[in-house]
Amino acid sequence: MSGPMSLEPGGAEQDALALRLADDRTLALRLADDRTLALRVADQHTPALVLPGHGARRDAVDRLAAELADRIAPAVHPYEVAALLESEGLTGEVIQEKYGHADLFSLATALYQRIPRTFPEPPRPADPWRPDHLRCALRGLLFALPGLAYALAGRLLPADGTVRALVVAGLISWAWNQALGHRAYVRLATGRREAGSTLTKGAPLGAATAAAAGAALSGSGVTALAVATQSAYLAAAGVLLVLGRERLLLAVLVPVTAGGTALLWWEPGTVLRAGLPLLSLLGAVAAAGWALRATRTAPAAPGAPRPGLLPSLPYGLFGLAAGSLVFLAGRDHPWAVIVLTLSMGPAEWLLYRYRGLSVAALRSTRTPAAFRARSAAVLAGCLLVYLGPLAPAALLVDAEPVTLLLLAAALWISLLLQAFGTAWPPAALCLTAAVFAGAVTLTGAPPGTAALPLCCGAAVLCLTAVAIRQLGRPAAHG
Repeated sequence: MSGPMSLEPGGAEQDALALRLADDRTLALRLADDRTLALRVADQHTPALVLPGHGARRDAVDRLAAELADRIAPAVHPYEVAALLESEGLTGEVIQEKYGHADLFSLATALYQRIPRTFPEPPRPADPWRPDHLRCALRGLLFALPGLAYALAGRLLPADGTVRALVVAGLISWAWNQALGHRAYVRLATGRREAGSTLTKGAPLGAATAAAAGAALSGSGVTALAVATQSAYLAAAGVLLVLGRERLLLAVLVPVTAGGTALLWWEPGTVLRAGLPLLSLLGAVAAAGWALRATRTAPAAPGAPRPGLLPSLPYGLFGLAAGSLVFLAGRDHPWAVIVLTLSMGPAEWLLYRYRGLSVAALRSTRTPAAFRARSAAVLAGCLLVYLGPLAPAALLVDAEPVTLLLLAAALWISLLLQAFGTAWPPAALCLTAAVFAGAVTLTGAPPGTAALPLCCGAAVLCLTAVAIRQLGRPAAHG
């Protein structure tokens, strides 16, 4: 049925009422004076009588709703829509003439009812713990490159007592620098001037203490000089690392790196074997002095509290324990120490990734139990990523994979706990493992004994339990 249906015998050409099917939903009743009264089907069951002009206004409201849908959908009250319309510049006259509503609030209510409520998620913020890839890789190299100095100067040192003196001095330096580094980082939160003051006093004292302890066991002047060189370099390198001068430290290691690399195809001779490590030492000390002097120009923090020594003690004990465990692992497999040292760069990168992933888990979980499970999964994933490359690396250097992996796991979980301020448990557990493994070694146990992997394995189990308990709490990541 289409076109007009005449109600008079004479047809549509006469002045009469005409009933027209205007579209699929509207019956148009045309009057004799060409005005139209439309009967619109509002839905499947209800016909609606639409006055002249109302259909156009309804379409205008529909178009306005479509245009503003994305901004109307999050509204929780029609008043918000009214404010939106007012900001769009709609006046009372426009609202009445174009949209057929009495006022702004009537139109806002109509729009509010047309658009379903949707509340989009806010944009995901940037990861506050995004790691610096280059810096982490560079720090791994900086931990390993000084070992080339031993390859250069090793044959110039007497065999009797040298290793013992260097190990004792190295352990003291490691423990001292760990504690000093923690104290300096705490002071760095106050200001660079305060951190520089701490390092200026602590680094020379630590170097002197380590050198004196090593010299007492050296038995020769040459060994005492080597011990002093090692202690001074470790103190200077610690200063540069705390102050973020990794690239400067890499530059001062160029002589040692070049000389150690040249050993693969060239014999540098006694002068270069002794001179290149001393040149790197002088460069490190000069660079550390320059960096410390630069901190004096930083503004002082008035009334800044001075932290006590006790909070830094567990970090020093952990440094002593970690150094002892690494020495025990390298006693039978020296290359394992190099692998472990190079892995410290990826280990630091994964510490940042764990914190970033934990913050993401905190945003996506709804209950403490769900977050604890998610946190444990993140811990397991990061640990597997860290240990994965170490297994083939251990086989490559003919080291014991189980021992290396367990030691690396213990060190990484300890560093993770320390990053969250939990210092005493990793210090106590690693020190206990080092004491038991060292006691077995001192009793004359044969190489390849299972004491070290068993002690490290027990430490890993305990450290994992502490990490799940401590870091599985949302408050730890706030």
